[in-house]
Amino acid sequence: MTQQIAIVGGGYIGAELAKSLDAQADVVLIEPRSHFVHAPAMIRGVVDPAVMDRALIPYDKLLTRGRLVQARAVSVDEAGVTLEDGSRIAADQVVVATGSGNATPFKPEGDDIAAFRAESARIHARLTAANTVAIVGGGAVGTELAGEIAHAMPDKQITLISAPDRLFPDKPVAFGTSLANKLERAGVRLVLGHRVENLQSFTEPYAGSLRLADEAEHDFDLIFPVLGARANSDLLQALPGTESSSAGRIKVDAWLRPSPSLPNVFAAGDVADAGDAMTIVATSRQLPWLKRTLLGLGTGKSIEQMKPHAPWGSKAPIIVPLGPKRGNSFLGFMSVGDLLTRKLKGEDLFVRKYRKLLGHS
Repeated sequence: MTQQIAIVGGGYIGAELAKSLDAQADVVLIEPRSHFVHAPAMIRGVVDPAVMDRALIPYDKLLTRGRLVQARAVSVDEAGVTLEDGSRIAADQVVVATGSGNATPFKPEGDDIAAFRAESARIHARLTAANTVAIVGGGAVGTELAGEIAHAMPDKQITLISAPDRLFPDKPVAFGTSLANKLERAGVRLVLGHRVENLQSFTEPYAGSLRLADEAEHDFDLIFPVLGARANSDLLQALPGTESSSAGRIKVDAWLRPSPSLPNVFAAGDVADAGDAMTIVATSRQLPWLKRTLLGLGTGKSIEQMKPHAPWGSKAPIIVPLGPKRGNSFLGFMSVGDLLTRKLKGEDLFVRKYRKLLGHS
């Protein structure tokens, strides 16, 4: 009998894992949205809405043998997945890869892709009309957003505010310092080592005032709160014996299993606290491991006979473009600048890669 694998969530881990297993197992990918949302391109989409046409990619050509079920899962157990309408997807193994959410408009709030397009267009119009822009949060999304706006709209007065006293404090000092210098040369004002305490919204852009490090109130035409992603972990939190960690992630064992009583249920990507950062590059290390492990289980091996997952840890690469031309990348053993960052990600943001993966090249 062909091995049955159910994958919940069609993001970076779920879609690529389903594709990689399509020829060797009976794969069902459960995803409520009609389109794959390529999140890095959504940052550029705020300043260039035309990007959305290529970065929202239909799922209809992803699988050849397997099935895509456009539905929302409400529970998982040792025998499979229960959907919102009460129907069941039977499975020998279940992988939950439900990803994470972020502030509008960087990830959709719901499942309606047309509504997400409209919201992104609305925020683009507000950005176009704004003179002063504040970005609260100096992580990858906030830093990239500052670079994208500075490149495409150099007339804007942009302020990037971050609680740590330097950008990317978990990476070598030279990496964050170089990014900060490039942003400042592009006209971005940096307010580092300051935590904003009077945000009116944590989830969507708005016009208002912020109390900055000088203790004065500063008015902005548009404020983007970008305070980091939070895992979409409700499905896993309902399982017996699971434990949450920071950002709503779920603790897993060395084989990415969140519940000791459900050895055939795996968590992957942003939702799993496996020692990998919540970035596409960091969690991608789980993909080849998951494929080998799941197929090994299909041949009758016990999971203890297979190597556990080895996370990147602090050496995970990260690529931070500041628009299509500038940026810096940390490759685990060295940092590189504009040229390689532009070629690796800045020019295309991996759009071609994911269009090819989903059969729309």
